[in-house]
Amino acid sequence: MYEDRERCLRAVQAKDARFDGWFFCAVVTTGIYCRPSCPVVPPKPQHMRFFPSAAAAQQAGFRACKRCRPDASPGSPQWNERADLVARAMRLIADGLVDRDGVPGLASRLGYSVRQVERQLLAELGAGPLALARAQRAQTARLLIETSSLPMGEVAFAAGFASIRAFNDTVPGVLTLRLPFRSPLVPDNLFGHLAATAVPGAEEWRDGAYRRTLRLPHGRGVVALRPGPEHIACQLFLTDLRDLAIAVSRCRRLLDLDADPVAAADLLSEDAVLAPLVGKAPGRRVPRTVDAAEFAVRVVLGQQVSTAAARTHAGRLVAAHGEKMDDPAGGLTHLFPDMAALAALDPATLALPQARRVTFSALTGALASGTIDLGVGSDWQQARARLAALPGLGPWSIETIAMRGLGDPDAFAAGDLGIRIAARQLGLPATPAALARRASPWRPWRAYAVQYLWATGDHAINRIPGRDPAPPRRAVGRARSTRQRRKDAA
Repeated sequence: MYEDRERCLRAVQAKDARFDGWFFCAVVTTGIYCRPSCPVVPPKPQHMRFFPSAAAAQQAGFRACKRCRPDASPGSPQWNERADLVARAMRLIADGLVDRDGVPGLASRLGYSVRQVERQLLAELGAGPLALARAQRAQTARLLIETSSLPMGEVAFAAGFASIRAFNDTVPGVLTLRLPFRSPLVPDNLFGHLAATAVPGAEEWRDGAYRRTLRLPHGRGVVALRPGPEHIACQLFLTDLRDLAIAVSRCRRLLDLDADPVAAADLLSEDAVLAPLVGKAPGRRVPRTVDAAEFAVRVVLGQQVSTAAARTHAGRLVAAHGEKMDDPAGGLTHLFPDMAALAALDPATLALPQARRVTFSALTGALASGTIDLGVGSDWQQARARLAALPGLGPWSIETIAMRGLGDPDAFAAGDLGIRIAARQLGLPATPAALARRASPWRPWRAYAVQYLWATGDHAINRIPGRDPAPPRRAVGRARSTRQRRKDAA
């Protein structure tokens, strides 16, 4: 988009926040770069330059605006919507791979040469992988400076700007952060789903917040996420501060915070059946996961059983085979077992039907050996194909894993019971094949259509525990005006 100068100019002049993260506006007379929505008076068009990333603007010699904090804006939704090399690389950089394994590690993970990865990133984003990783560290540092009480020295260590070997034994306590998102955001189905499916011992809903344990590259963590009108309140306890940026990235991915809700709403609203659902609650997100391998195992445990039974199976697995850990606030007791431990289990010890034991063993073995890669940089179609080759994994399981584990915004489990019930109620085709054909115009946002279909049912996944259902909002007109404003700016 940053190459379309006229479109960028209109977005900046309209101060349209929906373009934050899509591109950045630099001012040659001041040496500062901003978000499109910066509240200051827009500069003259001839003084503006546009960049695809904060890293590119920084590399060109511009410094971040102190008013709009462009280096702390939501990430571009492109990286969660696309499956090409650049998008996979950006997801891996956000997950901290360059900090851990360097650029050669990134290239190896992607299956390309270092030169090819650098060339592709430079061509599209104006910055190489090291510059992008440095920009992420700068964003982490700004986030800590503005929203935590850590001393500046510890901020530098936490952001990864210097060696912290002498700091490994220091426990920083609880970090309080704010996670920004693009409006609108409907928290009901997002947090309701996480709370309703929470695995005892590893996840819980307490005092208005979703809490869970985290397995991270350098240690362990506990996170509490609480929905708010302007940001998600995030409390993190980490045993090693080097994991901070990675933990934040995974929490954002879990809550789908970098999504572009207006783009999905625009397309889905063109369908006469979905339009009233979207108008009533624009901004639904896809509840995802912090660990796709963990989620895939949970999908197998949940095959052909209720949500409560799936939680029971997963809770038993966590209690018997998960690693014990301390929760500063109490309540959480274990990490979800890693794949190596699960692959080594005797399937006869599992309280599952024989066919599902076979599926469980095949899946955990493939994940432990690396035969199947479900990480943030994985190839979505290749992952689907390899999952389909395992016994007992059909379309429902594979598309559910693709939607919530891989993060594919177009994943669509047409055979899901909740979707089929909603389809019958709305007059849509109820058979999976016919419904899949009917849903073709919803591409590439079928995963978001799933959220609107699920929301038609009276199920715990659609409401935040302890919160009364919100009264109907006058959102239809607001959604239309939002779409119109975006069209005008574009």
